[in-house]
Amino acid sequence: MEGERLRALPSVERLAQALDADPALRAYTPVERRAAARAAIARRRAALRQGLAEAQEGSELPLWLSDQMSEHQMFEQLCAAAREHLREARSLRPVINATGVILHTNLGRAPLPQAALAAIADIAGGYANLEYDLTTGRRGRRDTHGEALWQELLGCEAAVVVNNCAAAVWLVLDALGRGGAALISRGELVEIGGGFRIPDIMAQSGVALREVGTTNRTRLSDYEAALAPDVRLIVRVHQSNFRLTGFTARPTVAELAGFARRHGLVLFDDIGSGLLVDLTADGLRDEPLPAQVLAEGADVVTFSADKLLGGPQAGVIAGRRDLVERIRQRPLMRMLRVDKLTYAALEAVLRLYRAGNWAAIPVLALLRTSPLVLKRRAQRLARRLRQRLPPDICRIELAPGASVIGGGCAPDITLPTTLVILTPGRRSPDELMARLRQALPPVVARTADGRVLLDLRTVFPAQETVLVDRVVESLQGVPPQV
Repeated sequence: MEGERLRALPSVERLAQALDADPALRAYTPVERRAAARAAIARRRAALRQGLAEAQEGSELPLWLSDQMSEHQMFEQLCAAAREHLREARSLRPVINATGVILHTNLGRAPLPQAALAAIADIAGGYANLEYDLTTGRRGRRDTHGEALWQELLGCEAAVVVNNCAAAVWLVLDALGRGGAALISRGELVEIGGGFRIPDIMAQSGVALREVGTTNRTRLSDYEAALAPDVRLIVRVHQSNFRLTGFTARPTVAELAGFARRHGLVLFDDIGSGLLVDLTADGLRDEPLPAQVLAEGADVVTFSADKLLGGPQAGVIAGRRDLVERIRQRPLMRMLRVDKLTYAALEAVLRLYRAGNWAAIPVLALLRTSPLVLKRRAQRLARRLRQRLPPDICRIELAPGASVIGGGCAPDITLPTTLVILTPGRRSPDELMARLRQALPPVVARTADGRVLLDLRTVFPAQETVLVDRVVESLQGVPPQV
């Protein structure tokens, strides 16, 4: 009996071929898939021997050892076990983002364009002139990579890149204000997420904080009244993750720039999102453009590269050459610098902007997807789910909804979408969400009013088949894995 059961196990090659054919597993290498197939079969072989030994001692024969289990059922169980092995093999894994939050910080913010992925692959597999001058044959500077593109796109004199925007803000304050004071409106003392607050960053950089104005209204006269011999800069912070409305006022960049020049101060503007193109026509209002802020007179600006710019995680510092050079010379610049992969990806993204190829930048493409396209995709997905799920297992409906940009950008802007609404009949919404998160790849959705909501704005078309399979499996349950 033992020999028959063992001979019924599929070969590693057959199981690996089934894994190779699964679109959800393309992120794994053929070697990883074969290792998972081998591990699943080895575990089943060991379990078979143990189960048969226990059965000979009088224990009841498990279902999966009896003749009631078909070869197809056993093969499906082994596939599920191999997927589980792959899922557990990696800590950082690709997920399907069905939340409709485009810049989901917990899910890695901006997906990179294909051009950036190709640039990373080109640089990562070998050596590169990261800090080597190909003209002189001597050591070069890594912090000049891509600078010419920043100068062209922003109209700035100089630019440097560090590992995130909080680091960029800290470096600017450290280099240009340490030992002195900075003026900032009370309405701009924001928390930028993760518990990091502008006042704390200023304190850590050795800059004394001088608040001016009130939460809702700040005038130039407030800055004038706060002037003192130790004041070195004016800090302006974009209210990126909240909005003040009603009885409000704040000086424009041009007004502050004129004031700063008259008093020999530096105007530093942390503009946050890094949006490089005007998307007012797409409903994105009040997001400052770095080039425009610099043209209006800001001396230095900082912004994130992995938000609306659509690049890798990085913080960008751009502005006057003399100020940027002072920042470059700070000792901690070495601690906060980025690696060759970030430079490669970022330069590829900037080249897309220079070419006007915005459609190739996923963040902008997702943001600009039309409501009609999303409705048609939702209808197609719902139809495919209904074909495989009877109403008693899950009721599937469509409803208008709203996507958001996320990442602390444009909090008052919503984007119209069509939601696929799942009301499970045999599981609670929380149980379904947990099963989706344990799928391969994991599916992250959202819930409301006892229902699970899928927003296809952040699901790439190539992921739809996999999404259908994972939803069906999560609702029907997968066979027990051994």
